[in-house]
Amino acid sequence: MGIQSAEEYVDFFINLEMGDSVTLLSFANNEKLVLKQKLEYKNLEKEPIRKGIEILETLVNEINEIGQKAVIQKYQKN
Repeated sequence: MGIQSAEEYVDFFINLEMGDSVTLLSFANNEKLVLKQKLEYKNLEKEPIRKGIEILETLVNEINEIGQKAVIQKYQKN
């Protein structure tokens, strides 16, 4: 799995340049669903997928607590 931190997920989201059409919250939730589906595959290493899910759950919780804009500012690389 390529993305290994919240910073990398936020950076990836920003670089997708979806504007206001997709929120970070919906992006994180969709990514989480994809990773949960990948857990069902037999030939994939499970631990990196679980780590990705944990990172995304942290992002979702932070978005719900402090808002998308604050989370993006927190993790955005300068």
